[in-house]
Amino acid sequence: MSSVPETAHTQDIVEVGAEDLPVYCPGPKAPLWCQHPRIYIEVVKSQVARCQYCGTRYALREDAKVHGH
Repeated sequence: MSSVPETAHTQDIVEVGAEDLPVYCPGPKAPLWCQHPRIYIEVVKSQVARCQYCGTRYALREDAKVHGH
């Protein structure tokens, strides 16, 4: 058994709703140790998207009602 540190590949998907738009990473609750430049994540068109810096995956909840899209 290897001791592989937890990475973005083993993290759960962060589910977001319409009230969380626009989605950005790192989010407002991210600890200081994992900060990187803020980028906006496009989840409305693709439903699931990954942060290019840390690999965190974000998904738009199925029940999210996004107006204008």
